[in-house]
Amino acid sequence: MQRTRFGEMACSIARTLDVIGEPWSPLILRDVWAGVRRFDHIQADLGISRKVLTERLNHLVEQGVLERLPYDARPRYEYHLTAKGTELVEMLMVMARWGDRWLAGEAGPPVLYRHHACGQIGHVDPRCSHCGEPMHADDVDLLPGPGSA
Repeated sequence: MQRTRFGEMACSIARTLDVIGEPWSPLILRDVWAGVRRFDHIQADLGISRKVLTERLNHLVEQGVLERLPYDARPRYEYHLTAKGTELVEMLMVMARWGDRWLAGEAGPPVLYRHHACGQIGHVDPRCSHCGEPMHADDVDLLPGPGSA
């Protein structure tokens, strides 16, 4: 089954979905960010088929989100986040905050985030790049940008 391609739409959300909108991709990025970088380890952690994992890793490398680095004389590779991939992980941290708030239940969040700068446990809170105030959905207006259709 051919999946819908969103990369040509004049929408940054659609274009992002074209890169990581398939359900395994964010989980692969999460694993690589958490230090699970070798194919067999990712495959074992996620329980994903080798074929699907190969396709997803190839796609993420082609998109410039991950890079392959050899770790053995045989052609074996580890996967590492690029700068582009690291920014995607920041988006996943926002998704995790939502999941922690609305889906974690009584057990609480499965992962805590310790901020390096202050050493405290916290959560991601998007801020305005100009004034530094929190920036939430009901605090912004959507205006046409230079790339709008």
